[in-house]
Amino acid sequence: MSLQALVFFVSALIAIVSAILMITRANPVKSAIFLIINFLSLSIIYLTLNAQFIAIIQVLVYAGAIMVLFVFVIMLLNLQDEKRLSDKLDIRKAIAFLFVLLVFSRIALGLGKSASGRFLEQAKNSVELGKVESIGEKLFTSYILPFEITSLILIVAIVGSIVLAKRKFE
Repeated sequence: MSLQALVFFVSALIAIVSAILMITRANPVKSAIFLIINFLSLSIIYLTLNAQFIAIIQVLVYAGAIMVLFVFVIMLLNLQDEKRLSDKLDIRKAIAFLFVLLVFSRIALGLGKSASGRFLEQAKNSVELGKVESIGEKLFTSYILPFEITSLILIVAIVGSIVLAKRKFE
């Protein structure tokens, strides 16, 4: 097994464990920390798949900005005094559990069929496709109109939030 495969599988294991720990913690701050660990392990997985741009954006946007927003909301709501609600087993939980088993069995079946557990070969230009330069070139040549429309939508959202915030304080 190559070093890249080992790093991939260790990062995948960390991502799975941190996701499970994130949804099982009663303390929302601890859940947020496990979500940050999950985001960082996902960025390592992206790096092993030669998607450098997505890995950096994962760290900057999700592990950075979005998690700061989550922690601010958690602190603003002061969820520390909440008592854990306990639900009894009902039909919805049983169906959800069966659905999870079905999904994991399909994943295991797919992994078993795909190249007998070996990594499939990547495209020869996959390293070049994941770089910021190639993504920027595609973004500003082939996809310039959707890019500009997205920027206009973001500007409208920012102006709208400023107008709503201004009305609240008047």
